[in-house]
Amino acid sequence: MFRLNDVTPRTTLLAGLLFSAVVFAFGYSIGSGTRLDRLHWGGIRVDDTPLDVAKEVNFEAFWDVWHLVSDKYVDQPVDKQKMLDGAIEGMVAGLGDPYTTYFTPELAQEFNQEVDGVFYGIGAEIGERDDGIMIIAPLPNTPAETAGLVAGDLILSIDGTTTNGMSVYEAVRRIRGDIGTQVILSIYHVGDDASHDVAIIRDEITIDSVTWTLRTDGIAVITISMFNEDTVPLMRQAAEEIVAAHPKGMVVDLRNDPGGLLNAAIDVASMWVGNSVVVIEKTLEGEESYGGSGTPVFANIPTVVLVNAGSASASEILSGALQDYGLATVMGEQTFGKGSVQEYHDGLVGGSAVKITIAHWLTPNGRTINGTGLTPDTVITETLDDMHAGKTPQMDAAISFLKKN
Repeated sequence: MFRLNDVTPRTTLLAGLLFSAVVFAFGYSIGSGTRLDRLHWGGIRVDDTPLDVAKEVNFEAFWDVWHLVSDKYVDQPVDKQKMLDGAIEGMVAGLGDPYTTYFTPELAQEFNQEVDGVFYGIGAEIGERDDGIMIIAPLPNTPAETAGLVAGDLILSIDGTTTNGMSVYEAVRRIRGDIGTQVILSIYHVGDDASHDVAIIRDEITIDSVTWTLRTDGIAVITISMFNEDTVPLMRQAAEEIVAAHPKGMVVDLRNDPGGLLNAAIDVASMWVGNSVVVIEKTLEGEESYGGSGTPVFANIPTVVLVNAGSASASEILSGALQDYGLATVMGEQTFGKGSVQEYHDGLVGGSAVKITIAHWLTPNGRTINGTGLTPDTVITETLDDMHAGKTPQMDAAISFLKKN
């Protein structure tokens, strides 16, 4: 189990045991064909469940529908495991939170691969907005970027199947596939008159989450594409080399960085803020502050952070903390606005997993960005026409600012 901001490891035993108990109960009922009123939950009769649960929840309708579908659905035999997975997915979806998600064993395996930094597909982070499935960020040097997908694009269909009502993880499942195979996405770019089909060949996506270069003018440019398992060691290596180079300034490019591990964001932020508070979490138990650790090696280097609508989650934590402490000037466009933290529980029955929102987070100064995003100190837009023309107004503005200051 680990935590995401999509996350410092923390054992949440109660949540894990509770969910396991629910899965055990459903599994037992499938195998035995018993009704809920005769079901034992791990040796405890349902009659002995907490009174608040007994008063609020009546499972009779669930089992009535289960038996009716099992007996009367025209295409027999029905796949009971798929029915169970669908029931659990529906239970989690009933919370109305797009970040709380049930993973079938197949999706759990794919999710773990992505956190490790290697997966198969087109190389784009996608998310759910009110208007549908959206490209949060195409990852650099991937088929998605090569095909021209940009942050904010809406995916209307995948291989002819509409995404209307589709979950993010169902969309991910359909987009991913074997290396060398093709997926066709119907894409609507905001501002266009109509959608258009984009054919993309899937490939192995291997991401080095941190890259950096020292420009001839003495300004270092660090690009963090996502916050995963390799981010902190790569940042520490980059920090040693950057400090040794004595740069005149530094640009931290978080554009199209969809986030990832919370602990990675905290550790990276500590390179500027030291032991100061990086993020504040609001949970059911109250508020808790999380500070950095280590030496603030970048604190005295003039820094500009670049963000856009594809900057989400952990990248918003980093940019928000540096903005609050006045340790960086944030430039670019309004960020995505993901101000919640998830806890990932894997190793459930059959290899399934669940990701649960367990906190909302605030910047060190107590600001919330959930649903609204982080506002840059200097707003600079970069249009699709700019990208097609090879223009880089945001990076140009960052370099110009550092040269003047």
